Amino acid sequence: MILSFLGTGTSQGVPVPACDCNVCTMGTNKDHRLRTSALIEIDNTTICLDAGPDFRYQMLRENVKKLDAIVITHSHRDHIAGLDDVRSFNYLTKKPMDVYATKYDQKEIKREFSYAFNNNYPGLPKYNLITIDDDDFCVNNIVITPIRALHYNTQVMGFRIGKFAYITDTNYIPPSSLHKLDSIDTLVINALRREKHPSHYNLEEALRVIGFIKPKQAYLTHISHMMGFHNELENELPRGINVAYDGLKISI
Repeated sequence: MILSFLGTGTSQGVPVPACDCNVCTMGTNKDHRLRTSALIEIDNTTICLDAGPDFRYQMLRENVKKLDAIVITHSHRDHIAGLDDVRSFNYLTKKPMDVYATKYDQKEIKREFSYAFNNNYPGLPKYNLITIDDDDFCVNNIVITPIRALHYNTQVMGFRIGKFAYITDTNYIPPSSLHKLDSIDTLVINALRREKHPSHYNLEEALRVIGFIKPKQAYLTHISHMMGFHNELENELPRGINVAYDGLKISI
């Protein structure tokens, strides 16, 4: 499996418009973060985790020519706003894009992109919405295990594929979900900033969760400009924990 970090930033990205902080004005390329998303390539299957506002650019940057499915963690705009740009894949494949999402998130997608569902105008994006819940599901022959978590009072979905797990935009993983993370080798988890936040893990909380799950390797994502510089944070972290950055590719 090849995992590509398409974006590792918050809903505003980094730099933040009109912000004069040091990270936004003097950060290196590793401090420049698009909205959080990831690409998985395994057994000739390509899956995108979320499609935020930067989806089009992310697909171009990674030269993605084939996309089998988009799997949605939750329907906040920084995770679904790019769904309109599946049109080019619709054109190439001559079929709708498979989009895996909970029933609630499907309602939000239908509301946000109502023009795509209630109009026969040519050139509109086309989706095949596929419902996910607590049961394993497959994209082609790839088995994916959903992992429920909370984003304040909003349900989000993390996902496990083999010994890899991806969980973003959460501040609480219930015990009923933690057991699904047993014996994983690689964990990607959100860490918004150093200070406590009502809907995201901060750095201390993310490290505590990583320490409990005990993966062989962990990566932090969904990072804000308030976290500080990438390289400084990287130097603070324990062995086996790294800061993800846009464009990072890892083999799992």
